Amino acid sequence: MNIPQLYRRRFIPNELIHLKDDIVLVMEQDLIITKWVTLHPRKDIYRGISAYYLDKGFKISKIYDKDNKIVYWYCDIIQLGKSSENNTVIIEDLLIDVILYEDGTMNIVDLDELCDALDQKVITQSEATHALRTLDHLLKIIYEGQFDLFKVAINVAEGFNPLPAY
Repeated sequence: MNIPQLYRRRFIPNELIHLKDDIVLVMEQDLIITKWVTLHPRKDIYRGISAYYLDKGFKISKIYDKDNKIVYWYCDIIQLGKSSENNTVIIEDLLIDVILYEDGTMNIVDLDELCDALDQKVITQSEATHALRTLDHLLKIIYEGQFDLFKVAINVAEGFNPLPAY
């Protein structure tokens, strides 16, 4: 497997971060799964495993605390960035996030950041429209009870078999 160099680009704040410590577990045409530890120490979260669904425009992360308990599932709206370097993948965070808690509650966050990015002209109208359409698609998946299908790839990659043994 030819493992690319992964980068995360954020628009607010404007930064490009090399995810050099992320461990790639799965590398397919439209799916990259990584496991990682937070870049900066935090009290609420410690580590996670993320599935980048490149063809869908979102990243789904299973987030754990220091005690190895699931804190929440975190969904980033993303797009594949352009890179002139071979074997480099840039994932651009389009600001809108969906947080799904184990008790079934959900928060949609950072819509204000999308507005700020548009006002500051750091993203295009087309990118904002893409982010909102992708959010709409993800919410339909969640509301229709299909989100668990996206959890499976993460659970399998981390060695958890969600299917009962017979």
